[in-house]
Amino acid sequence: MPEAELDIWMAQNVPGYRGPLVLHRLSGGQSNPTWRVDAASGQYVLRQKPVGDVLPSAHQVDREYRVMKALADTPVPVPQVFALCEDATVMGSMFFVMEYLQGRTLFDPRLPGLAADERAAIFDQMNAAIAAISMVDPVAVGLGDYGRAGGYVERQIKRWSKQYRASETRSIPAMDALIDWLPQNMPDTAEEVRLAHGDFRLDNLILHPSEPRVLAVVDWELSTLGCPYADFAYNVMAWRIAPGLFRGLGGVDLTGTGIPSEDHYINLWCQRTGRERPENFDFYIILSMFRIAAIIQGIARRALDGTATDPNATEMGAKAAPLADIAWAMARDAKRKG
Repeated sequence: MPEAELDIWMAQNVPGYRGPLVLHRLSGGQSNPTWRVDAASGQYVLRQKPVGDVLPSAHQVDREYRVMKALADTPVPVPQVFALCEDATVMGSMFFVMEYLQGRTLFDPRLPGLAADERAAIFDQMNAAIAAISMVDPVAVGLGDYGRAGGYVERQIKRWSKQYRASETRSIPAMDALIDWLPQNMPDTAEEVRLAHGDFRLDNLILHPSEPRVLAVVDWELSTLGCPYADFAYNVMAWRIAPGLFRGLGGVDLTGTGIPSEDHYINLWCQRTGRERPENFDFYIILSMFRIAAIIQGIARRALDGTATDPNATEMGAKAAPLADIAWAMARDAKRKG
């Protein structure tokens, strides 16, 4: 472990730091290795780019660092970030250090073991957080050059089609069909340019240890300037995915659980942001499922190449095809309705 080199770097770059330190690998972080740093001055979180060959546009921890630093004085809850290290000799790859927040990360959106009122409050807080993100003026917070303005949906289709092809390990007919269908069915309305998280879901929130309150939104690796509807739809797709497949609510009877229906959750976000719900909102959900399937296919590729950061990467990678099947079924349904 490169703890000696990291100790020197932390002393030089993190205000108030005092060593010695010990590194502990944290669970999760399929894409970027994440560590807890225990030091004499307190605890920190270190988020690192994977060591070795990776896809050129992936694992951009420097972007995560920049966006969280820019959001420090906005209504979006983010951890305090301390320093970015681009010198690969310290840890083997680029990384940044941020504050350690004592809280909860909940992976199952059914929120088992919680009371209905707490579930309702957590979903309301999650909705408020994604609404706050979608209202950030990128120029006002110094992120005017954080991505290209406009054309987000088209770029997402191209990017994830390319990433999927680069990570392809076997033929998935539904992905092939979606790669054809998505560019032909893009909304023809002008896109509003806002900050997009790119991977907003329940398990990328840190909740207060005992209160139904969001302390921070994390995992900003895929953030950019984008379309607020597309970014929000990625959060909404949980209602379309069965729990056994990938952290979803699809097919779950929500009566009495405190968990809002998909329609209620969408309408709440629209009320908070002052936006109208598009008639073709399902397109954005289909795009979101295509994206997550492409991301998961990347995990499958890394498992095959032996560079995966999670021991369950092979099992996770196998879920790309069934997710693509759900998205393609939605697309076929949209064609019939059309």
